[in-house]
Amino acid sequence: MRIGVQFYTLRDHCKTLEEFSESLKKVAEIGYKTVQISGVCEFEPEWLKKELDKNGLECVITHWNYDEIKYEPLTAKKKHDIFGCKYIGLGSMPGGVNEENLQKFIKDYRRSAKTLAEHGSKLFYHNHHWEFSKCKDGKTILDKITEAFPANELGITLDTFWVQYGGADCVEVIKKLSGRVQCIHLKDMQIVNDEQRMAPVGHGNMNFKNIIEAAEKAGAEYLLVEQDKCYDEDPFECLKKSYDYLTSLGLN
Repeated sequence: MRIGVQFYTLRDHCKTLEEFSESLKKVAEIGYKTVQISGVCEFEPEWLKKELDKNGLECVITHWNYDEIKYEPLTAKKKHDIFGCKYIGLGSMPGGVNEENLQKFIKDYRRSAKTLAEHGSKLFYHNHHWEFSKCKDGKTILDKITEAFPANELGITLDTFWVQYGGADCVEVIKKLSGRVQCIHLKDMQIVNDEQRMAPVGHGNMNFKNIIEAAEKAGAEYLLVEQDKCYDEDPFECLKKSYDYLTSLGLN
């Protein structure tokens, strides 16, 4: 498994191409080798390839435009091919996560997932806590998603913080999703007064040694550090703290 950075963490530092370029450079200087591109400014695929190559980085997954994936999945794939990325991600469920939208999501993206898989790519879905809400039949929305899409056509970009926030057990969920979790977001949780806060990996209360062990057994390839909120800390410093912790466990 390889560790990397989910660039949504740095979205406030990637509002222009110049800022985005500098952020890629800083991430590489910390020591990370892989990234997920999400929440950044508009860019051309050729520009991203050049910047990745310049910094010795690899983009392994994205969060991409919903409509392009839905209506033109092969166009999305061709763009990803330019910068060498086979995993194409959805950041959430369009329109909000609920049982009604679930059926529309399945209908809208089933064909795209199949098309991408047939052409050597793979669609990924990123969870929040909403996916652990129960449907009328007692199954969770995440259960329903995975029942509707074969594992070779839809992966789950599992977010550890949101699993915990949703009241589920990260290790058990990872085991259940074995074969679908090639990409996992590592995000820690700490308690500050009465608030559940995001924290650098290894600096909160979650048992990442067990989570990482389960991830490896489940076929995870990339462990991507994400911290949506850094509060009063510099996000680059937070990423460095996570990197130091993960490398202390023997990951790189």
